[in-house]
Amino acid sequence: MKAKPESPAIQLVKEYTNLPLVECYAGPLNQVFMNVLSNAIDALEDYTQSQSNSHSSQITIRTALGELEGNIKSVVIRIADNGPGIPEAMKAKICDPFFTTKPVGKGTGLGLSITYQIIVDKHGGVFRCDSQPGVRYRILD
Repeated sequence: MKAKPESPAIQLVKEYTNLPLVECYAGPLNQVFMNVLSNAIDALEDYTQSQSNSHSSQITIRTALGELEGNIKSVVIRIADNGPGIPEAMKAKICDPFFTTKPVGKGTGLGLSITYQIIVDKHGGVFRCDSQPGVRYRILD
């Protein structure tokens, strides 16, 4: 993602596996990706502005085949960034409607709530946040 005058570039790393075609609601899934990526970009931009040294921001998207409970085949999509991490108390609330860490006027607190509904309710999937403050970059397998 290209640099802007107010923020440096963010490197996007794509680690895609060949996946089979799956039946899904494409429009809502696009909204999921936009919500998650938008939050990652905002967090990286805020973090970079708060650092005195230059921080090389990165978002990694990884796809894989997986299984849900009951040996149900699934597609796994992991999106990770190398931002500051999310404190445990905040992590428990990030999918609550109207919860936001953003300043007034910047976020509604609906993006991850809607994302959770699309993944869990519409697609029968799992939406999980694995983040720890101070652990700058991690993708779980």
